[in-house]
Amino acid sequence: MTNDIGVISRHARHEIRNLINHILGSSQLLVEEVGDLQMDDLVAQLTQIRDDGRLTLTLAEELFAASDDSDRATEATKTKLGATVTQILDSWAKTRSLIQERGHGDLIDAPDPIDVGARRILEFIADPSILAAEPDGDQANALRGESAPVSSEAAETDRDGQPSQILVVDDSAANRGILVRMLRRLGHEALEAENGLRALEVLAQSDMDLVLLDLTMPGMSGFEVLERRRADARLREVPFIVISALDEQESVVRCIEMGAEDYLLKPFDPVLLRARLGACLEKKRLRDQQTRYLATIEAQSAELAELNRTLEARVASQVEDIERLHQLKRFLPPQIAEAIISSGEQVLEPHRRDITVAFCDLRGFTAFAETAEPEDVMDVLRDYHNAIGDLIYQLEGTLEHFAGDGIMVFFNDPVPCSDPALRAVRMGLAMRERIANLAVGWRRRGHQLGFGMGIAMGYATIGPVGFEGRYDYAAIGSVANLAARLCGEAEPGQIVVSQRVVIAIEESVECEPMGDLQLKGFTRPVTAFGIVNYKEGWSFSEGG
Repeated sequence: MTNDIGVISRHARHEIRNLINHILGSSQLLVEEVGDLQMDDLVAQLTQIRDDGRLTLTLAEELFAASDDSDRATEATKTKLGATVTQILDSWAKTRSLIQERGHGDLIDAPDPIDVGARRILEFIADPSILAAEPDGDQANALRGESAPVSSEAAETDRDGQPSQILVVDDSAANRGILVRMLRRLGHEALEAENGLRALEVLAQSDMDLVLLDLTMPGMSGFEVLERRRADARLREVPFIVISALDEQESVVRCIEMGAEDYLLKPFDPVLLRARLGACLEKKRLRDQQTRYLATIEAQSAELAELNRTLEARVASQVEDIERLHQLKRFLPPQIAEAIISSGEQVLEPHRRDITVAFCDLRGFTAFAETAEPEDVMDVLRDYHNAIGDLIYQLEGTLEHFAGDGIMVFFNDPVPCSDPALRAVRMGLAMRERIANLAVGWRRRGHQLGFGMGIAMGYATIGPVGFEGRYDYAAIGSVANLAARLCGEAEPGQIVVSQRVVIAIEESVECEPMGDLQLKGFTRPVTAFGIVNYKEGWSFSEGG
């Protein structure tokens, strides 16, 4: 080939673009890195080198487009190109010396991609034949300013919350170095592969988030890598961005048709590459997220299928729970019964606790039941139970049992409360008022019935009593007997309480002394009090 560089080989165009990419990429990185070190004078010099590199690209493009009848224009462009590259070499020599003098020689790669790239371009201007044929082996490495090829070891990473992992595939060590440094500045992790075969090895061992792929490489080209990717379902999920000095439209179209996300021409614009990286990584993140969601849905579908297969057993278990809940509601407020179902029956195991017991019945009921018709007795009991039953549940009392007109309720078990005595008295006052209203109708029917209640506080052993198929939740202890005996002493409309109850409620309720009572089953007299009403300024609705 003659010195006429108006017509230039495809390979030479590729190599020139690569050399200019070394100058532009390295200078741009150094602008950023030196800027981080606050060396503004060097930033200005490096910016000028970068701008001269862009001018070099423009002039080279003019030479690439030159025709046979433009010798004079070609020589003028050739002269400008040589002068510009020479200026880059001179400026870079001074700037490089200053960087080294200031203790930051580690920023300069070895071999130096700016120096090597500029010198190779000058050699090409002097003798275009040096890039006429595509070199092989060591000669190719020398032309690219490389030493031995650099391989990378695959690393296993967990991407949750970790930097993106990107594979750089290029036979030029300088190109790889520029890209790796740029990626690391952006917070990514970078692996390297010097050819297509090595790239496939890395991809087989590691989960990559993105691949930056060169096309013209010895052994296995980028086109072959894209072909392998298309045949591998796992690799099809990884975005590939082609970065190549091949500027033919057919190469761009071919890569996109083979599944590449994008095609950038060397020398590439770092700002544009960063934008493309961000877009591709975001798409990969969304695809990974969708994959995880689909996996979750599939797992849930499998779980649902399993649940459907065991539907009969689950329904039987639920029916059993409903039956247990129904049984518990015979002596517990619904909310307490449900809590026991959810937390387990261990809360019903026998235990000792300080409770408040309220025992109530109807005065004159025995005589009434002996003389009245059974239907009348049932009507009275129905009215009586309906009047007082909801009060037990409202105040979260535990219905221990009821037998005819006799009802026993206790507080502070199985669910503890801070004011068991006050709750019992509140219940008693509300019951007394309701039964007083019922008694008016009973008297019109000739039934002389009144309400009485006894309340006591003390320790009892509490738990289930009974036999298989029929259990009650009972409180065993003298406190239950005391409440029953106090109830027996109550006159119609009277609520009789023990002294300990009075101490617990004295701030809210007015009481009157009844003296010491000699009660059956108790060896010592019991000091008793009668409940009058709430103290002034305090009402049933305010307690709680």
